[in-house]
Amino acid sequence: MSFKRVVYHEVSGYRLVSRAKSSLIFITLFSLLLFFMFAYTMVSNVPLQSGASNEKEEPESVQTRKMNPGVLPISLTISTQRNMIVEVESDDRFHQRKLPESYIFRSDGLTEKFHGRVLEFFNKCELQFFMTWISTAVSFGRREILAVESVFKAHPNGCLMILSRTMDSPQGYAVLKPLIDLGFNVRAVTPDFRFLLDNTPAEAWFDNIRSGKKDPGVIPLAQNLSNLMRLAVLYKYGGIYLDTDFIVVNSFKGLKNTIGAQSIDSTTKNWTRLNNAVLVFDKKHPLLFEFIEEFALTFDGNKWGHNGPYMVSRVVHRVEGRPGYNFTIVPPVAFYPVDWIKIVKLFKMPKNRAESRSVEAKLHQLNGKSYGVHLWNKQSSKLVVEEGSVMGRIISEHCVLCKQVYTSRSASM
Repeated sequence: MSFKRVVYHEVSGYRLVSRAKSSLIFITLFSLLLFFMFAYTMVSNVPLQSGASNEKEEPESVQTRKMNPGVLPISLTISTQRNMIVEVESDDRFHQRKLPESYIFRSDGLTEKFHGRVLEFFNKCELQFFMTWISTAVSFGRREILAVESVFKAHPNGCLMILSRTMDSPQGYAVLKPLIDLGFNVRAVTPDFRFLLDNTPAEAWFDNIRSGKKDPGVIPLAQNLSNLMRLAVLYKYGGIYLDTDFIVVNSFKGLKNTIGAQSIDSTTKNWTRLNNAVLVFDKKHPLLFEFIEEFALTFDGNKWGHNGPYMVSRVVHRVEGRPGYNFTIVPPVAFYPVDWIKIVKLFKMPKNRAESRSVEAKLHQLNGKSYGVHLWNKQSSKLVVEEGSVMGRIISEHCVLCKQVYTSRSASM
């Protein structure tokens, strides 16, 4: 942009400078320049909106894998799809600032005792379960407690460890005490990230995140740390990982090195996406190592699901058919019998005979073919459990304390 020269006038033989007029023009033009620069900056920094992806999936068939015949007598062909993931612009200025220290990363006496506490707790257990909780103890609410109860309803001699610094506290102990008083083996333990990731492909990633050299992205870091922690703890110790919004309906005994399909193609019966809300693996299983490596190498904190369900799907597609890998993919009915889009129906009270028959049919399917129900907390956390609903019946049949099974219109589960 060029600026007008100061105009000189010859008036009555004298050269006069039109200073007042020139100053006014200069101020006006300078103000317009600042306005356009500000407007351009605001427009260029508006991030792309993120949302759930409902695009049509395009499965690619690969070699068929062994299925669990005890769940659904069908053979699914392993497949994958090119899912469109909405990207969110990252802030390049992140690399000029250091990520502040957080309680998540803090090392202290509790973290130093982590390994010993794990070994001591799982000394005599029929099955060992893990959950993660990177939130406040007070937010560990009714739904989470019901998920814990369901574990012990199906596995009274099992052990459940909740990896959480906040729950490993007097307040967290008070939340779990009713179950502990009944003799169930549940404990919250502060995890040691450094120990869990030691000698794994994610060790350097963790150091870079902690020091601020790696951009954590716009997705909450706690969510991605949970994705990584479940893989690392199973790789170190083996066992069963469950999300805290998963209600167990049948025993996991007999499952070995298993991951579940979230969705399948209705025509080909090929799986179109796997999920990591439920994982059953032996200690040091090579597929877990591949998951951890993929997480560290391809981490993107600006794409929802990229480091979770999409990540496990990418890895399974890549390693399928290679020697040395032995795992089972169970169909959606095993762990994800109700899609997140339809989860609201499980909470509704039947209004007529047809709906009552539908409730009974769904319960028959769940009790006969499913290991549990994933509640898709993001979609269902505000829903209420109505009396006579599928969800109400499931909770009533698979709870231990069985307090506040049904919720009123003014309170959610």
